[in-house]
Amino acid sequence: MVAATGVGAGDLIAASVAGRRFGLAVLWVVVLGALCKGVLNDGIARWQLATGTSLIAGWTRHLPRPVAWYFLGFLVLWGALVAAALTAACGVAGHALWPALPVPAWAALHAVAGYALVRWGRYERFERVMSWLTAAMFVPVIGCAFPLLADPGGFLHGLLVPTVPAGSAGFLLGLMGGVGGSVTLLCYGYWIREKGWQGPAAHRRCRADLTVAYTLSGVFGLAMIVIAAGAAPGDASGNALVAALAARLGEILGPFGRACFLLGFWSAVFTSLLGVWQGVPYLFADAWGQLRAGPAATPVSPADPAYQAFLAGLAFPPLLLLLYQSPLALVVLYAITGSFFLPFLAAVLLVLNNRASLLGPLRNGRLANALLALCLALFSVLFVLEARDALAAR
Repeated sequence: MVAATGVGAGDLIAASVAGRRFGLAVLWVVVLGALCKGVLNDGIARWQLATGTSLIAGWTRHLPRPVAWYFLGFLVLWGALVAAALTAACGVAGHALWPALPVPAWAALHAVAGYALVRWGRYERFERVMSWLTAAMFVPVIGCAFPLLADPGGFLHGLLVPTVPAGSAGFLLGLMGGVGGSVTLLCYGYWIREKGWQGPAAHRRCRADLTVAYTLSGVFGLAMIVIAAGAAPGDASGNALVAALAARLGEILGPFGRACFLLGFWSAVFTSLLGVWQGVPYLFADAWGQLRAGPAATPVSPADPAYQAFLAGLAFPPLLLLLYQSPLALVVLYAITGSFFLPFLAAVLLVLNNRASLLGPLRNGRLANALLALCLALFSVLFVLEARDALAAR
């Protein structure tokens, strides 16, 4: 669930651009990004296992009230724009696989299918569907990468020796921030509750689970860089870059290679849509319930009216944004607030997870604090850069 939701079209395109521009020299950035996201998600799991409450409940109860209101407002904005981006990406991916339907029709079909699966499917069925789609996402893409890896020595050097090519610093920070998701990290607490993992004794299981998840996320990012570096798709960008990569793979590996890559791309964007549709309504329902009822709020479930309302809001209204350009001021605000979430999360975990009275044996140790401080520093720089670029674009 974590790997499938955290890897989407944006990560795939960012890794492809990195491979095209800088080759294998930037592979280490993907590893660092996966490590940082794993550290943040482990902190979320430790809080929940130690306290029995979500991290959203934790910051609502133990931090100033504006923190909770900021997150709720940001989540509504983030949800609308990310939902529109995901449905558009699914439309592009579906059209690439089967051009008989236009992109908007494919986008609407994916949005409705995702809504139906989450609305009427039990969690066990949803998890099973995600497992199959995850296999369809990773196996074809990694399979396409192997024939294009012409320089194993360069691969190991790029993986193990950090280098920053000229003019790449800001871009590489953005690539690192994209590995493994952002707001969707918070969904993990609700998914482990669905699995029945509770109490400090389950922490070892969560840590193994997250190790697998972010290893897969990292390997997928590495494979995309290898594919882009080996295929040399030209100067295309955005969704056109995916089409250019598929065309080049068709020339190099044949029609089967092209089809495999497009299948992996489709699976990556559809699993991201499904993960957001299923996990993010938990965040809204929890944040809304905590602000209304405080400590008396009950744990949220898919039957919660707030969950159902936000799920419908993710699935249907953003389809209208496919027909119109978003207002520039809204895009600027989204870029700034979105990039602020990761340093915000690192800061929250540094504050809350050091409270021995609340976390006991699962409180932060020296290594956890050092890694969280690194995440805070790196993602704060990324926030400043993205805010500067967004304001400059305005």
